[in-house]
Amino acid sequence: MTNYVTNAVPNWASNLWVVWSVFGALAVAALVLGLVSRRLDATESVGVGGPVRLVPLGRVLGGGTTSLRAPHGSVPVRGRDDELGVLRRLLTRPQGKYAVVCGVGGIGKTTLASTLADVARAEGRDVFWIRWRDPEELAEQMTRTALACGLPEARLEEARSGRAGLPDVVWEQLERTGRWLLVLDNVDTPQAVGPDGEDVASYRGWIRPGRRGLLLVTSRNTDPAVWGTQAVLRRVAPLEPAAGGQVLCDAAPHAGSAAEARALADRLGGLPLALHGVGRYLAAPGSRYRAFTAYTTALDTQLGTLLGATQRQASDPTVARTLIRRTWELSLDQLAADGTPLARPVLRLLSLLAPAPVPVSLLTPELVTEATEQQTGEIEVEAALNGLHTYGLIDTPTRQGGQPVLGQVILHPLVREITAHTYTTETTDPNRYHQALTNRLTQAAQEVISARIAGWDTARLLAPHLLSAATHTTNQHNSHLAGAVDHISQVLTKSGDYGSALQLSQAAHSITARCLGPEHPDTLRSRNNLANALDHFGRHQEAAVLHQHVLTTRERVLGSNHPETLLTRSDLANTLDHLVLRSSK
Repeated sequence: MTNYVTNAVPNWASNLWVVWSVFGALAVAALVLGLVSRRLDATESVGVGGPVRLVPLGRVLGGGTTSLRAPHGSVPVRGRDDELGVLRRLLTRPQGKYAVVCGVGGIGKTTLASTLADVARAEGRDVFWIRWRDPEELAEQMTRTALACGLPEARLEEARSGRAGLPDVVWEQLERTGRWLLVLDNVDTPQAVGPDGEDVASYRGWIRPGRRGLLLVTSRNTDPAVWGTQAVLRRVAPLEPAAGGQVLCDAAPHAGSAAEARALADRLGGLPLALHGVGRYLAAPGSRYRAFTAYTTALDTQLGTLLGATQRQASDPTVARTLIRRTWELSLDQLAADGTPLARPVLRLLSLLAPAPVPVSLLTPELVTEATEQQTGEIEVEAALNGLHTYGLIDTPTRQGGQPVLGQVILHPLVREITAHTYTTETTDPNRYHQALTNRLTQAAQEVISARIAGWDTARLLAPHLLSAATHTTNQHNSHLAGAVDHISQVLTKSGDYGSALQLSQAAHSITARCLGPEHPDTLRSRNNLANALDHFGRHQEAAVLHQHVLTTRERVLGSNHPETLLTRSDLANTLDHLVLRSSK
């Protein structure tokens, strides 16, 4: 180095240790600046696709496509012609859309997807199948998919070096290729797909609509907002009895007639997971029950043994999905992990009610608080209901034409039965939830009575649940419930629902007579109401006999001129008049 002012070499330049130290420091500084620059470039280029944790390139290149092979459909698919028709049209012309096959666990989403995969293979399309487990494995599998479609290694290296976003690189190659079907199976936690928390609906991550091939996602999450505007959602419903019967006959052709198979399929609620499992059971040589009718009868007393049983490997999510009882627990576990722990107790409460639509107004924070012994608010109860609906564990009833009935929820029959069985057999205090429901139903009945005509619709909804509560063993001496049931019976009589009114009146009288004795004034009043219910229902002869019995007892207990005795005499006269009119026709 030269000092250009004096044309002399500086003294420090003659010291080699100093010179090399300076050069070393400059080299390190240049290396650090280069790494920082590359990191900044990576952040900028990956912004669209989101940062991705890349697996070693050798592992991706050496993995082949074995893990991407789609499962072949092993059994005929029954009752899914409409769903397959929609998916086949999308497969032919995606037009910037993608498919989401969603519904409750065990409804047959994966089976439907594998059937479409068979169709795609038969048409000469490339088929790739990825089972969702975690973001890192998804990145690896998506990269393998792109490589199988011809992605140059140099382009992949650009993503690895941070000069391009990996999801962008993968999807660019897929869109160059065309004529493919890509299935992402069991994406029950779409918020975790990413990368790095990227919303699915933004289409900036791994899930994107395609134009030259079809992406199909299977999921328990049925919320349209999660999947975005370009998703074609197909919410899979239970099979109709005819199709369900075919599934049973396919698996156990010697177990009985088609009509018997339909009856069993109806009892199982058309749930494909249950149908296939029962079919395999009936066909096995060592099974106790080998006929459709025998199994149907056994379900009434052995539900827990036949359908609610668990296995040693039930904690493994892959195994749990194949078990009728555990498959729904996976959804409840996920809801709890997502911050909705009340989903499980709310589902339990619903499962202890009758198999009928439930008014949402029945599920108050006070009810949940009493059942769980944990303070609960309206927001938490709403979140639980919405979460259960999102995962397909509850649904809304529909009117003719498919319009949903707002303000009501229903449960799949097996979800209800197995959830109730699990609760009553595994909890240390099985009556606490029942008592909380009884208290709430009694309160709801009083609200209906106060509402007068405006409460008629709610009274119809409450009727089956009040009847269920009245017949439960914990309420055999609950006079407060009996009074509420009797009052709702009279409301339903005024509304013209004489059949439900009669059932409730019979239940109310049974409890009252058991609690107070056959000649207590309240029992006589309940018996008189039952006679009126019989009369309104058209069973005039039975009503007349019962009225005469009440009149005789009231005359002896209360006296001939007591107002209630006079009322019974009037009711008897009306019933006899109805009997004469019917005889004269």
